[in-house]
Amino acid sequence: MDFDTGARLREERERRRLSQRQLAGATGVASSMISLIEQNRTSPSVATLKKILSGLGISLGEFFADGSEESAKWCFRAGELREVTPPAGGEASAGAVFRQIGRPGASAIQMLHETYPAGADTGPELYSHDAEEAGFVIAGRVRVTVGEETLLLEAGDAYLFNSRTPHRFQNPGPGECVVVSACTPPTF
Repeated sequence: MDFDTGARLREERERRRLSQRQLAGATGVASSMISLIEQNRTSPSVATLKKILSGLGISLGEFFADGSEESAKWCFRAGELREVTPPAGGEASAGAVFRQIGRPGASAIQMLHETYPAGADTGPELYSHDAEEAGFVIAGRVRVTVGEETLLLEAGDAYLFNSRTPHRFQNPGPGECVVVSACTPPTF
């Protein structure tokens, strides 16, 4: 999926008639960082992008939505899953890929197929969002931090927590980690 994060961010910011400085003041993210993202000179971590988007009043799902309609579709082939991953590079996670069933924002639940290569994570900062989330580790291992607690989960293990609690996912390796997760409402 070719997605221009910088152009989309600029479009959403300008639609709300905000300057980069105003958006920075509302989110706590430096205006220089917003500028670099809009120029596609760096990619934000999930946590940073969530902060910026909260200042714009939109979710990650809405941000990455392509605007197409899918009415009454209930079956999605592997090639139809939509990537909703912030682009890699800069301060972004090291190659984690999030693929969603259906169109972002079109359902009361968000289902993700998450792939974390060895060393990948959701970014250096813990992030939170207004939802509840659960998931199963399908393959590999993932270190999950929820609040002050960090646990290493392995294939067959699962989690369920209030996503308002700051959290982070990291694959300590050595192999790839695959997680299938659900979030409701779909705010990620």
